[in-house]
Amino acid sequence: MFTGLVEIIGTVAALEELDQTATGGGGTSLTISDAQGILEDVHLGDSIAVNGTCLTVTEFDKTSFKVGVAPETLRRTNLGSLKKGSHVNLERAVSATTRMGGHFVQGHVDTIASIVSVTPDGNALTFRFKPREPAVLRYIVEKGYVTIDGASLTVTKVQDGPEGWWEVMLIAYTQEKVVTAAKKPGDDVNVEVDQVGKYVEKSVAGYFEGTANGEFAILEKMVSRLVDEKLKALGRNV
Repeated sequence: MFTGLVEIIGTVAALEELDQTATGGGGTSLTISDAQGILEDVHLGDSIAVNGTCLTVTEFDKTSFKVGVAPETLRRTNLGSLKKGSHVNLERAVSATTRMGGHFVQGHVDTIASIVSVTPDGNALTFRFKPREPAVLRYIVEKGYVTIDGASLTVTKVQDGPEGWWEVMLIAYTQEKVVTAAKKPGDDVNVEVDQVGKYVEKSVAGYFEGTANGEFAILEKMVSRLVDEKLKALGRNV
């Protein structure tokens, strides 16, 4: 679990498609350097979000670490397009003392989106994104959260439909702290939508389809109670 508050920006030192070493596991591996700011308390097996993708540390030293990248991860994210020298957002998994300044981020990327436009607005930048899979737009709401390359950002505008898009604004401070600010129209970003919307959708769908198995009952009782209290406040008996 993460907060979406990027800690540091790291640099790709290597992306090996077939890493036969013990720490590579015979698959794709990614080595990130310039990461000393988050490695003072690292352990093998720890989770670190790389551009919003939760990955497991298999090797590390004082300034760099290696992670394995599964085929499903390569299909879902932009990690496979990284090159030596690419910059990436990094965040350690939350601890018991972490301040929840962003929102609950799983590090499970839902889709890739392309940058449609970058528009200056004073000292801020407005980014417009078009998702590869338009279905995710139903989970993106104005003033809600969306995670872009691991950074928790607020949605400022949404356009639904097959050609839909959404926008976020990066203030001057954020521009210095995340890799997205340096990207251009046509570049891709990793996207994770707010998980709350998915859980609500599943619960409501299960209730109306008769498959909720009582899981929706508590919400139904809460709504019923609120309605009763409102009616009583209006002087009506139920």
